[in-house]
Amino acid sequence: MLTKPKKSLGQNFLVDKNILQKIVNTVPIYKNNEILEIGPGTGNLTDYLVKKKPKKIYVVEKDNNLSLLLYEKFKNKINIINDDILKISENLISKEKLIVFGNLPYNISTEILSKWITSINKNYWFSNLILMFQKEVADRIIAKMNTSNYGRLSILSNWKLDIKKIMNISPNSFFPKPKIESSLLIFSPKKNFYKIKNPKNLEMITRIFFNQRRKMIKKPFNQIFKNSSQITKKLNINLNLRPQNLSPDTYYKITKEYENLGS
Repeated sequence: MLTKPKKSLGQNFLVDKNILQKIVNTVPIYKNNEILEIGPGTGNLTDYLVKKKPKKIYVVEKDNNLSLLLYEKFKNKINIINDDILKISENLISKEKLIVFGNLPYNISTEILSKWITSINKNYWFSNLILMFQKEVADRIIAKMNTSNYGRLSILSNWKLDIKKIMNISPNSFFPKPKIESSLLIFSPKKNFYKIKNPKNLEMITRIFFNQRRKMIKKPFNQIFKNSSQITKKLNINLNLRPQNLSPDTYYKITKEYENLGS
């Protein structure tokens, strides 16, 4: 059964065997591990995962035709979840911590990552996330303060996760060939992270700051806090700085101060 990649679902199938092998070898996979693959497509990476003989492999595939193709190809070697990744509760898939692999659809990749980060409480449902993004999105995720790529996505991503870039992947490794380069990142849970009551507050605060990223932070501070001088003194913040000059930790602290005022 041949299926044409669907543009509407952001489908670009990874076909380079050398890259597929490298992705599977990013972390050790043992016989007692359970794996979740997002957007397996025609099962090219799934093939390599099956060869590792983990305890279980779950795949989430939204496309009905591809789900049928995967069933024909792998039968009971994998557990197929024919659904939209944005609508499922990943923590209910298994009681085990999952190793997650994903060539995420470019059009919803940041939405998927944000959903996962904001839904983590004390316990992580995964041990690692090995995810592929459009290179320009990956650059924003791993960007450090004082750089032009640093912004809301960097701050949110680094809140609960340690992130490392594994490699860039050329458009020639895919079918159909995308117009852009991709990057593979690995995310590992942080043991300690700032406890923020509602992640929406962090999203709101970073949005207010980065809406005017070239301007000094005095204005957003006054917008968020009635008595901003008290908070800036407490956190030792210079109001002449710009949003990209504040570290992720500073944004988490600002969010905590905002939540403390409301409680």
